Amino acid sequence: MAALSPHLKHTGRETKETQENRKTTNGMTALSPHASILTLNVNGLNSPIKRHRVAKWIKEQDPTICCLQEAHLTSKDKHRLRVKGWKTILQANSKGKKADVTMLISDKTDFKIRQVKRDTEGQYIMIKGTLHQEEIMLINIYAPNTGAPKFIKQLLTNLKEDIKNNTIIVGDLNTPLTSMDRSSRLKINKETVELNEKLKQLDLIDIYRTLNPKTAEYTFFSSAHGTFSRIDHMSGNKASLYKFKKIEIITSIFSDHNAVKLEINYKKKPEKGTRMWRLNNTLL
Repeated sequence: MAALSPHLKHTGRETKETQENRKTTNGMTALSPHASILTLNVNGLNSPIKRHRVAKWIKEQDPTICCLQEAHLTSKDKHRLRVKGWKTILQANSKGKKADVTMLISDKTDFKIRQVKRDTEGQYIMIKGTLHQEEIMLINIYAPNTGAPKFIKQLLTNLKEDIKNNTIIVGDLNTPLTSMDRSSRLKINKETVELNEKLKQLDLIDIYRTLNPKTAEYTFFSSAHGTFSRIDHMSGNKASLYKFKKIEIITSIFSDHNAVKLEINYKKKPEKGTRMWRLNNTLL
């Protein structure tokens, strides 16, 4: 796989998955204005026992959208990903089981999918649509173990026309974005500095670090290096920061990664700037 040239498969027409999603959401009323996105590198779901445990965990977390990486299942194994209450399943797979990303969308939400883009190497999937009648674009990424910052930077460049103020990027980026994201506190390398610059150019912020500027929590332990790091991330446009209610790292006992969960409040509106009172001279 060429890490710097993500392959794209674009689905502009309404797919069977989209039609299923539309059937699921028709006739829904009194929906909560709150939504949540959950992301986890599950490190393989070939074991039936593990799939059962993950399904139970997803039900307990009850996310609006659940993003998984490294399920190690092909498109033919889609039925093995089914979780009661999350009928809509979207995948991007490589030809083998080297990489894959998955999205499960809750039946309780009014998410209407308009467009899907898949990486043919299974490194990412992007969906566009509406959630609570607001536009949203969500990208689920599994970055390669080597050259991850360059891969992500190139991917963002390729998708820059799609990235708007409603964009949320989640997944296993295999990259600590700051020295605080490593227990060793090692400085970030040049490639990561350039990735951060690209994120800044696109007005994308690290949601966890923005809401928790001084907290040192991690999502992965490297036994080879004996260090903890935060390599699983969620990024969003800074203009949408007011919607991001809470983000937390959730311990996972069935993977070598921890999960990240973001809670969003679609009812909340941006605060208006303080207006100064001025005397009307005509009253004098």
